[in-house]
Amino acid sequence: MLSLTYLAVFEPSTDGSYSIYFPDLPGCISVGDNLEEAARMAAEAASLHIYSMECDNEEIPSPSVNLSKEDTEGNIVMPVTIHPELFRMKKDNERIKTNITLPAWLKRIAEEQKVNYSRLLEAALIDYLQIPVPGR
Repeated sequence: MLSLTYLAVFEPSTDGSYSIYFPDLPGCISVGDNLEEAARMAAEAASLHIYSMECDNEEIPSPSVNLSKEDTEGNIVMPVTIHPELFRMKKDNERIKTNITLPAWLKRIAEEQKVNYSRLLEAALIDYLQIPVPGR
């Protein structure tokens, strides 16, 4: 399983919170109320950033091992390891809401029959798109 480790810069604030950024991942930022939460948020932010880059077919930057004095001075630098394949699987299998439109009479009958719209639509789409499902 592929893992990537990027150096995260944690900038302390006077209230005890931390702003986070990754010099190797421009635009990837986050914040945490304390160092422990900031470390979790950094991993989530980096995972989501890499996932978005993959979705956009962008080249994934190689992690660097050295940071500038500007990045390190007065800050905490911590390696953050992410697992893009696991994150992609999680994101791709998340349940999301979608809106549909039905005639009122059909909705009434379906509700009387206690139809699970999500399950029915998922099965219908899999069949309609002829997507092979393991175990079927």
